[in-house]
Amino acid sequence: MSMIEKINEGIKEAMRSRDQIRLETLRMLKSKILAVDARASLPDTEIVKLFKTYFGSLQEAFEQAKGANRSEIAEKLEKELAIIQEFLPKALSAEETRKIVIQAIAESGAKTKKDLGLVMKAVMKLNNTVDGKLAKDLAAELLAD
Repeated sequence: MSMIEKINEGIKEAMRSRDQIRLETLRMLKSKILAVDARASLPDTEIVKLFKTYFGSLQEAFEQAKGANRSEIAEKLEKELAIIQEFLPKALSAEETRKIVIQAIAESGAKTKKDLGLVMKAVMKLNNTVDGKLAKDLAAELLAD
């Protein structure tokens, strides 16, 4: 079953169970796909990229809502993030990410923090399911000033 089919099934199920937040979130995901390709014929890998971008922006909004003590907004965003995560590949652990970053540093020949861009490019080439923010933080920690 493709991603768009899973989303369509999820929309039907959310309508039956009257789960408003799930319904709104799934409709938003579907609209993200349709905004790029009106026929919804994108390959699943492209859909995952779209969802990762959307997930990142929602995560940022969640952090801002928490920081501004807007608990009702933060709760809603947290539920949306959980729903979107169902459609994303499982993230690597911090230790697995660290191994990939170390390998990327060795392959890219990076020495200082100025080479962070080279390291990140190598990290994404090695494994594109890595959490970019975590990988960047680890690389900055491992590279010399």
